[in-house]
Amino acid sequence: MTSTPPTTAAPAAPPTGLRAFYEDPAVPVASGADRSHRQARMLARALGPVRPDRPAATVLDVGCGDGTAAAVAARVLAGHRIVGVDWSQDALRRAARRVPQVVRGELSDGRLPFASGAADAVLFSEVVEHLVDPDSALDELHRVLRPGGHLMLSTPNLAAWYNRALLLAGVQPVFSEVSLRRIHGRPGDQVVGHLRLFTARALREFVAASGFDVVRVEGARFHGVPRPLRPLDRLACRLPSLASILLVHARRK
Repeated sequence: MTSTPPTTAAPAAPPTGLRAFYEDPAVPVASGADRSHRQARMLARALGPVRPDRPAATVLDVGCGDGTAAAVAARVLAGHRIVGVDWSQDALRRAARRVPQVVRGELSDGRLPFASGAADAVLFSEVVEHLVDPDSALDELHRVLRPGGHLMLSTPNLAAWYNRALLLAGVQPVFSEVSLRRIHGRPGDQVVGHLRLFTARALREFVAASGFDVVRVEGARFHGVPRPLRPLDRLACRLPSLASILLVHARRK
């Protein structure tokens, strides 16, 4: 009788495509401080302080990256529970240094590891522009939020004040990318993997179509604006349709 030699599991294949791109430690996973602070303050106003008659809220930072934004939110949202969620193991290792609790979860892989209605609020900070299927992603955020729960979504503005001027000059807008290898046809030299870009009007309509009531839209500055132009970028925040970054507060129906 001939024995069959034991089999060994094949090593896991290295990530490819977009997964490999986002698992690369050189790809930035943190966003601007101005956006983080403004978004945290918006959520703090929505949730209110923790009191005996108002228990701590559960806030999921979905696509938390290195945890920078979650750490800012935790300082502003004293007493509330912040959970960082990301599918990049490298990002989670970095986030764990800043956030008390991190969980691995994938929006594109069916379901996040949370029960329906488990969250009081979701931070979704500069993630939607990286997604192949943003519709399914918002469906999943809708599922994990309780009725009336808060969605705080931010994304770069395709119609930012300087992008309007660039397009008139025939230059590719800032934030847009035609390649995952290098920048072509626009200012800057850092590829960050943007697949979708929104104007303020498109973002409002997209969020509303996903089962949310849009409460407020605000603007935030972009850290990459050259120093001499930063006063203009700060001024543009007063009119979100011209701002560098769009911040949306919406509530789950």
